[in-house]
Amino acid sequence: MTTTALNTTTEVVGFDRVSKSYGSVRAVDGLTLALHPGETVALLGPNGAGKSTTLDLLLGLRQPDSGTVRIFGTGPREAIVAGRVGAMLQSGGLMDEVTVAELVRLACDLHPRPYKVSDVLARAGVSKIADRKVDKLSGGQAQRVRFALATAGDSDLIVLDEPTTGMDVTTRHAFWATMREQADQGRTVLFATHYLEEADAIADRVLVLHRGRLLADGTAAEIKAKAGARRVSFDLHDTDIDESALRALPFLTYLDVSGHTVRIQSSDADATVHALYGLGLYPRNLEVAGLGLEQAFVAITEAEEARTSC
Repeated sequence: MTTTALNTTTEVVGFDRVSKSYGSVRAVDGLTLALHPGETVALLGPNGAGKSTTLDLLLGLRQPDSGTVRIFGTGPREAIVAGRVGAMLQSGGLMDEVTVAELVRLACDLHPRPYKVSDVLARAGVSKIADRKVDKLSGGQAQRVRFALATAGDSDLIVLDEPTTGMDVTTRHAFWATMREQADQGRTVLFATHYLEEADAIADRVLVLHRGRLLADGTAAEIKAKAGARRVSFDLHDTDIDESALRALPFLTYLDVSGHTVRIQSSDADATVHALYGLGLYPRNLEVAGLGLEQAFVAITEAEEARTSC
């Protein structure tokens, strides 16, 4: 995670009450948010939450039905034409019948503030495959080429849609090290991901979308705290585990029994553990900890689903 001091007075991205519908489906619903220089921001949400539509609106690929989207105080297309935005989209196709080097050179030639082609190839880790035809690349290699195209010039905002899909662990680590460098230099990095461990480890800030609305906005630690639950795990040796008794524990929100190991989530861990001993049980290897980001994400979105379905 970057330790650069963030300038929260300058707005890089601004969504002001933005909505977008496809027929009867409201993909983005009154979304308001702002991003600032040097932030690394993770955009999370279940399938259908509106992540892709939000990125499309940000990049001017779609127009909002209402509200405004601004990048550096201008419209998305103006900012992109000026070279202030680099984007790596999951749906972005790559030209066939050209080499990696030729495609990257074209991207550099089109950028108002281009980097050297050799530097772009090296940063993306594709120098060794520079002479390979694009249509002969593996999935992970194609992702790295998309990354090269997104960073072909000196852009102030980098937008990434599921950037590490298909990458192996080593390549992922190298990719995020490069992104940290970009943020340390004052650039804003916005990425959508299904790998919540990446969001937890990389992002300064996490945005959780649900049905097109901003459900949570904060650091990973704040998102975990927002879930309002903690994890409790323990072993019950030489004891017949009565799952019905465990399910009756107060403040229980989740229960998993695997062999002699019990894992639970509780909205009041102290009260739950107290009641556990009250059952005459003697848990061993008792551990109480906060939720991980993935568990907190699930808890928050499930709670919202329950609320909206009432």
